Amino acid sequence: MILDGKTLSKKILEEIKVEVEKLDKKPHLAVILVGDDPASRIYVNNKKKTALNIGINSTIIELPKDTEESVLIEYIQRLNNDDDITGILVQMPLPKHINKDNVVCAIDPKKDVDCFTPENVGKLALGMKPYFYPVTPQGILIMLDYYNIPIEGQHVVVIGRSNIVGKPMVQMLLQRNATVTICHSHTKNLDDIIKTADIIISAVGKKVVRCKMVKYKSVLVDVGISRDTNGKLTGDLNFSDFNDINEILDFVEAFSPVPGGVGPMTIASLMLNTLCLEHTRILSRIAKSSFE
Repeated sequence: MILDGKTLSKKILEEIKVEVEKLDKKPHLAVILVGDDPASRIYVNNKKKTALNIGINSTIIELPKDTEESVLIEYIQRLNNDDDITGILVQMPLPKHINKDNVVCAIDPKKDVDCFTPENVGKLALGMKPYFYPVTPQGILIMLDYYNIPIEGQHVVVIGRSNIVGKPMVQMLLQRNATVTICHSHTKNLDDIIKTADIIISAVGKKVVRCKMVKYKSVLVDVGISRDTNGKLTGDLNFSDFNDINEILDFVEAFSPVPGGVGPMTIASLMLNTLCLEHTRILSRIAKSSFE
């Protein structure tokens, strides 16, 4: 089957909107954008648009590229102390003169909706419950749960070791009793490891998974985003060995497309964090209506 994150995320956002309408005080997401990176601006505007569509207040604080690190941290501290703000997000990447780690450490862990602060990351690594779970890994697990993909006891190969996807994905999978192998640019015999996986989660931004080489009826989750020679948005999965979609679906158990797979689930997961709501509550409702 196709893991349709676009359709699932719409269902989740509709349920979040219902929850928000019940609240006397609306959640408020504050996003800080430093500089004029076009891609970052698109991401930030999409987050604000999504938030406003479901009743969540959203504020974008735009700062010039030459903003000093101390000034940025002052803005974060103001948001930390503002009781009306429930979530803080600093859009990455930051200009090179700003130390990303210092900025992340300045965010109140209780408002760290991206799960980047040392307190939240540390709790996750220790098997404790952080204030929030990382949005992309959380979105992936929601998607797998929704489509009844088993995780416990499965061998999951995670390709990519970033702090945003790879590392937290491993921790969350371990908490779900998966057997996890993490691969990266220095991994030897990557193809041989991929062949042993029940589930492959790839997040590197280039074609690293030849899908004809994976184990029969494995599950493929594509987190990577890049553009091919024609400028078309594409992911890490290479389906060039297959003739058509039907041949792919006959061979693999499930896969997530790019676009329309993990990307929309990341946004939905961010909105869940901003609402401070356990995803299982919403998932139980949409799953019941979808599987009847």
